[in-house]
Amino acid sequence: MTALITGASGFLGGRLAQMLIERGEDVTILARPTSDLRHLSGLPLRVVQGDLTDPASLHQAVQGATRIFHCAACSTDWAPYDTYYQANVVGTKNLLAAAQNSTSCPRFVHVSTTDIYGYPLVPGDESNPSVDAGLPYNQTKIMGENAVWHAHHTTKLPITILRPATIYGPRGKDFTVEVATLLRQRLMATIDGGKCNGGFTYVDNVAAAMILASTSPAAIGEAYNLSDGTQASWNEYLTLFAAALGTPRPWINLSFQQAMTLADILEFPHKVLNLKARPLLTRHAVYLLARDQEFPITKIQTDLGFTPQVSLDEGIARSVAWLASRK
Repeated sequence: MTALITGASGFLGGRLAQMLIERGEDVTILARPTSDLRHLSGLPLRVVQGDLTDPASLHQAVQGATRIFHCAACSTDWAPYDTYYQANVVGTKNLLAAAQNSTSCPRFVHVSTTDIYGYPLVPGDESNPSVDAGLPYNQTKIMGENAVWHAHHTTKLPITILRPATIYGPRGKDFTVEVATLLRQRLMATIDGGKCNGGFTYVDNVAAAMILASTSPAAIGEAYNLSDGTQASWNEYLTLFAAALGTPRPWINLSFQQAMTLADILEFPHKVLNLKARPLLTRHAVYLLARDQEFPITKIQTDLGFTPQVSLDEGIARSVAWLASRK
């Protein structure tokens, strides 16, 4: 089988490419000419230069693909709305169009997010509707999912949607590199004591679930929440991470209301002055730290037999080892 991966220059897509090649599979990636592909150096893969806004490169990339893994997205907590829209909505629609026009009728595995549920106080299963929380990432990922469902219902494209929660691991920017940086700078904060579950899922476990979903007939036309199911809180994650790094635990703690007020204040000048730098705290980050992200994974366990292979302790140890290797 030949797999096409979008977003292979990034965190999840890059690890997925490595794992598929380790399994002896043929891999094609779509990458811009300027993409940093050093993590894939020396691996036997086909590189199609282009991006999700270029239909010609997408047409070339899907040729011969029996599976498409759509990992590319704008997933940061701060960017211009159009950046989110072009990556998460327009790019997804363009890739779906290329897949629908492909003669190989590939399986289409779409990486969504539990953010589409709108950060509820109590996380629910996949039967819960998407909720617009007024944040561009949440909004555009909902629209991207809707495009995937539309393609499935109108053209019978065989799709599967995975909704990971908090992905961490080597090369992870938000929950590995940034967390480590903030811990070292003594600027990492908890909200309400870090009591909320983070929905942590190690990158290898996510990639393994994607591979599993791409080959199972039971997964066609289905959506799955995805995490490691550890029930670990942010306080536990940060305590373990700090111990592995050899840094003190976070000392800053805010209530949800304090954090949201501070995020509004810090975001304001960036919005008014159109500053490119990211605010120190955003409303998106507050929701992730202050809402339970441990969405039920019973469905993917029952349908696909998903079992995480890398534990939280091992995942943090691997992450910190990778951080140390970068020095």
